[in-house]
This record gives sequence, C-alpha cells and structure tokens, in this order.
Amino acid sequence: MSNKTLVITGATKGIGKACAYRFAKEGINIAFTYNSNEEVAKEIAQDLESKYGIKAKYYPFNILEPETAKELFAKIDEDFETIDYFISNAMIYGRAVIGGYGKYMKLKPRGLNNIYTATVDAFVTCSQQAAKRMEKNGGGAIVSLSSTGNIVYTPNYAGHGTNKAAVEAMVRYAATELGCMGIRVNAVSGGPIDTDALKAFANYEEVVNKTKELSPLGRMGTPEDLANACYFLCSKDAGWITGTTLIVDGGTTFNK
Repeated sequence: MSNKTLVITGATKGIGKACAYRFAKEGINIAFTYNSNEEVAKEIAQDLESKYGIKAKYYPFNILEPETAKELFAKIDEDFETIDYFISNAMIYGRAVIGGYGKYMKLKPRGLNNIYTATVDAFVTCSQQAAKRMEKNGGGAIVSLSSTGNIVYTPNYAGHGTNKAAVEAMVRYAATELGCMGIRVNAVSGGPIDTDALKAFANYEEVVNKTKELSPLGRMGTPEDLANACYFLCSKDAGWITGTTLIVDGGTTFNK
C-alpha cells in the first residue's frame, strides 16, 4: 500500500488523527482536512513527514459546506498524483448541534439539519469526488465513520444516531453502484470512543463508566481501535468486503 494516498476529513484530533498516523506508518501519503486550527494541522503534517517519510498536506474544509468538496479535491490534485483511499471522518459538535443533541422533545430542525449535512451530505459529496479519481486508478476503498448510537439507545443521541443510520444506508448504496469501478465502500461503527467529541457531551463521565461496565474487555475504546479497523477495510485483506458496517465496540452493543 506504499506510495498510495489517503484523503481523510478532520484529522487534527481523535479518530481522524489516529487514522492519519496508522496509514502513514504503512508508507501511505496523507491529504487531510482541518476546520479552524491551521497551526495544529501544520504540526501534524510535518510530524507525519518526519516520522514516516511520506508526503502529508492539509487543507481547510467546512463539512457544513459540502458543496465545496469539488474545490477541495481540485486542490488535492495539485499535490498528489492519485487518490486511493478516502475516509469520511469529520463531525460537528458544540453550537452547530444545538437542537440536534438532546432529548427527543427538544430536537429542532436547524440542529438536525446541520448534523445531516455534516454526516451524510459531506460523505456523499467527498466520496463522489474521490470515486472519480479512484476510477481512473482502477479502484480504491472508501470508509465512513459511524456509531453504534444508531442501533442502541444512547441518551441525548437521537439526532446523531439517526444520521449515522442514514450514512450507513448511503454506504450500502454507494458500494452497490461503485463496485463496477473497483471501489469498495464500507463503514466502521464505533462504540463510545474517548475523544474530545465525547468529552463535549454533558454526561461524559457517565458514558465512560457505563462503557467500562458493559464491555467484556473492561475499557473504553480508543481512536487507535477505530483507525486499525479503517486500515483493515482499505487493505487487500478486506478485498471481498463491501457494503457492510464493521462494529468496533468492545462488545458493548451485545451487552447493552
């Protein structure tokens, strides 16, 4: 997989950052996006290049403006000859999800719409651009991050959970239509992972304690757990896996 290129949205922290390092470790070039912190993005790119001898570039991208994906990939084309893998990882939290994060009776269209835009629309527009380039290379692999919050009840997570279910459905449609191009499309559905996004939840400590209680492994999930799953789905070892969702949850879903 060396001398190939991964494009990933949102790689300055958490799962996205872990994915960038996991793929770079294998000699894969990294093109990643950031939302606001350019300095951190620059530091990560320099560190990736220094540690692994690959090319790493960073690009600004707002997943609430998915229509700009065409311009994003045009910029990536200037720096990389091919695009072989794409991971849709970036997500929103904070003020943008007000009305989308909370109890069912508190949900509002604006917050729900923002989550859909960032989760489903961003996946569609970016994967379309990636697929056009993969087709020219004879194929590739696309992965969307998802969450087990769409199959088990998670307090205050209705807005996110339903949109994760939507993106998993979109993954299956994409896999069916892109297979003829040699492109595989899958999702990785994580249980509670200890990230900044989770720390933003009001009931963070409760989630951590409950996850450790439910998991037969007795621990929280880490960004690296999901990064390893994403790498597997992009590798030749997963060559006949497409249109599926790989659940990486430490056994918590079954034990719910």
